[in-house]
Amino acid sequence: MVLCASCMELVVTLFLALASLVFSVTDPNDFAIINEFRKGLENPELLKWPNKGGDPCDSPVWPHIVCTGTRIQQIQVMGLGLKGPLPHNLNQLSKLTNLGLQKNQFSGKLPSFSGLSELKFAYLDFNQFDTIPSDFFNGLVNLQVLALDSNPLNATTGWSLPSGLQDSAQLLNLTMMNCSLAGPLPEFLGTMSSLEVLLLSTNRLSGPIPSTFKDAVLKKLWLNDQSGNGMSGPIDVVTTMVSLTSLWLHGNRFSGKIPEGIGNLTILKEFNVNSNDLVGLIPESLANMPLDSLDLNNNHFMGPVPKFKATNVSFQSNPFCQTKQGAACALEVMALLEFLDGVNYPSRLVESWSGNNPCDASWWGLSCGNNQKVSVINLPRSNLSGTLSPSIANLESVTHIYLGSNNLSGFIPSTWTSLKSLSVLDLSNNNISPPLPKFTTPLKLVLNGNPQLTSGTPGANPSPNNSTTPATSPSSSVPSSRPSGSSSVIVKPGEQSPEKKGSKFKLAIVVGPIAGFVVLVCLAIPLCIYVRKKSKDKHLASTALVVHPRDPSDSDSVIKIAIANHTNGSLSTLNESSSASIHSGESHMIEAGNLLISVQVLRNVTKNFSPENELGRGGFGVVYKGELDDGTQIAVKRMEAGIISNKALDEFRSEIAVLSKVRHRHLVSLLGYSVEGNERILVYEYMPQRALSRHLFHWKNFKLEPLSWKKRLYIALDVARGMEYLHTLAHQSFIHRDLKSSNILLGDDFRAKVSDFGLVKIAPDGERSVVTRLAGTFGYLAPEYAVTGKITTKADVFSFGVVLMELLTGMMALDEDRPEESQYLVAWFWNIKSTKEKLMAAIDPALDVKEEIIGSISTLAELAGHCTAREPGQRPDMGYAVNVLSPLVEKWKPLEDDPEEYCGIDYSLPLNQMVKGWQESEGKDLSYVDLEDSKGSIPARPTGFAESFTSADGR
Repeated sequence: MVLCASCMELVVTLFLALASLVFSVTDPNDFAIINEFRKGLENPELLKWPNKGGDPCDSPVWPHIVCTGTRIQQIQVMGLGLKGPLPHNLNQLSKLTNLGLQKNQFSGKLPSFSGLSELKFAYLDFNQFDTIPSDFFNGLVNLQVLALDSNPLNATTGWSLPSGLQDSAQLLNLTMMNCSLAGPLPEFLGTMSSLEVLLLSTNRLSGPIPSTFKDAVLKKLWLNDQSGNGMSGPIDVVTTMVSLTSLWLHGNRFSGKIPEGIGNLTILKEFNVNSNDLVGLIPESLANMPLDSLDLNNNHFMGPVPKFKATNVSFQSNPFCQTKQGAACALEVMALLEFLDGVNYPSRLVESWSGNNPCDASWWGLSCGNNQKVSVINLPRSNLSGTLSPSIANLESVTHIYLGSNNLSGFIPSTWTSLKSLSVLDLSNNNISPPLPKFTTPLKLVLNGNPQLTSGTPGANPSPNNSTTPATSPSSSVPSSRPSGSSSVIVKPGEQSPEKKGSKFKLAIVVGPIAGFVVLVCLAIPLCIYVRKKSKDKHLASTALVVHPRDPSDSDSVIKIAIANHTNGSLSTLNESSSASIHSGESHMIEAGNLLISVQVLRNVTKNFSPENELGRGGFGVVYKGELDDGTQIAVKRMEAGIISNKALDEFRSEIAVLSKVRHRHLVSLLGYSVEGNERILVYEYMPQRALSRHLFHWKNFKLEPLSWKKRLYIALDVARGMEYLHTLAHQSFIHRDLKSSNILLGDDFRAKVSDFGLVKIAPDGERSVVTRLAGTFGYLAPEYAVTGKITTKADVFSFGVVLMELLTGMMALDEDRPEESQYLVAWFWNIKSTKEKLMAAIDPALDVKEEIIGSISTLAELAGHCTAREPGQRPDMGYAVNVLSPLVEKWKPLEDDPEEYCGIDYSLPLNQMVKGWQESEGKDLSYVDLEDSKGSIPARPTGFAESFTSADGR
């Protein structure tokens, strides 16, 4: 009988399984793939899909899935924290149009997407996929957006984009930053006529920008920070991409000059070539571009620094002759730099010819006379190629020029004949072309080894006495380059003065261009004013649109856009369902997960960083209050230009890296950042009550009410929960390193959030410590960290214990104005905490200590002691602190029954009867609810909550 019962149970199970397939609304194959997707996950419970029964495309619909009829059309699981591989047959979801898997922990091999011909949006970024198949891109003919950023794809060998991607003729956005792309930039990318955004930063690309990118319609091109040797070659081709608004080339090996044609990019807003090998003078066309940000740092730019029209510009670590914008270089310096331009900037000269004094000993190959003017140019065998510059004529004191055994070509400039002091000119073993100019003073001219010249060349009169005399260096400090036996000629004055002969011709040369220029200016000025006005009107909308959604997978299917108001320059938020197109020509898209914000927008909302909006100052810089049109307030933390150091930049990057990965209701949310030019700005949610330290130590100065004991308990619990999340509940374990009362911010309800993540370190596994430079604030530093530099999460626990002591006593962690025995709060508190009388005497006088709170005061004091134990192993973890504090503030009991609160519903009835009765009472049949209605009825997630909010986060 037992066996029969088991058989019957098995039959029933099989029948139900078959029935679910037979009567399922969802296509059986799609259903099978979705179930395989779930089975492969380590944490499928985060999906909240029913374990038994249910149907993805039936009512009620499964979360994160959108169907059309019986077919699955979208899967949207952004930021849920899912772990595991994807099913190998994912591409059999043939009706899939939108796949949002970003910001999870998916791993393993990416399945091939070959055959997903209806797929339009694929967001796979910020995961841990380690392999990409060669046929991944085949047949994606409708693809519009593809994001693979931050995946270690083929990390060991690297990989390159296959030519099959060019079949995606509708592709608009291609972002593959930090995903191990290697080799040259594929030429076919430049021929894709629809491609507007190409972001390939922080990969292993090499070689030049292909010539196929000529006239490309790209709006954003990011090729910055390639590892290895990086990309190289000239950047001339970018001058043809007239649609560019953002061009990032920094962190590579691009060389040559910035072409004058860069001025063709009339709508360019960001231009960054930091840390390349670019050389030469800054073209005037670049100086006149009204860019939002221009970064020229760490190159080999020379000459004067022009007056830039860019809003934010930086040009440090270049061998400019001057450091002030608009300051002119010495005449001799400009003459030599123009000579360098003609001979293609050989690296040895570029590295040594810097500053505004060519008679400085560092200018290699030059010698100066007693008058501190250049007298000798001694550059034989210096790998010079190109032509000779007429500008050398401005070196009036030069007597000897040695340029033999290079690869010079072209003519000897006629202007050189004005060099009255020149006595030796050695151009042997080059490729100089005839005719030679007629020199007006005698000089020794060495020309052997130039195939196009002979001893009978017109204009050169051989000397009967010195025809074979080698030209010698006038100074023993300048080595001679001429081989023994080199031929030379003495050039005598011509019979007719060049000045008289050509006076009329010179007048025509001077007057003609001037007259033409005047006419051109008269015509051009009105035209420019008209074109500029039309351009301003045309692009007004694009400059106003500041933040655009990174993808269309928002849970409410609503596009959220922040717009700069034209009348007052502030921001407003616009919610649109269909009127704003993601790829509209009027949209100015900003990538990086909606975090990148224009500096101009932040200027507008802070009234140009007005002192009246200043909230405070710190080691980072100044924090300002900003307000949007709808009244939403933000905090804008702006790094001061004077403190932009490597340490400060590291903290800036760390803040972004951490807060873009972690979200918790007790961690301050990062809303955005800006990195334009010299500006380094972070934007946070605004915390109206500011820092805890104001309310503990300075409440009298700011005319605030002292914190009640109840508020202090809630603050302690909030901080503990935030730190517990950082230590154990986030996707990685983080060490804050600078937890203190001034980094704990309070909202209007006095609920607390931890801020300032610039010093955060990723914690090692287990109880091992990580060695790092000492950082933090004295008074809060754990002793083992202060002494050894070794840190674990227990260092944060120590700092939390200090904060608890501050909440108890109202005293600062370190105060040299107090008596010596109490200057260091921790040491003093340990001496008094074990005696009740001393402890109660130490409690903040601002507190009204009543009998009912004495118990919780003792509990908090005991916890503070445990957290500040000398040995890290004796301190609890933050989860323990949460468990201790929770009962002190969360005492729940059920409310007394109130029949009126039941709204006339009899809760003793079965559920279906209760619903039926409710429908009848409402007079509306709600047996079917449209999908759009149901979505619209779901309230938005509260501000600051992560997309992947779970019960663990809620602690």
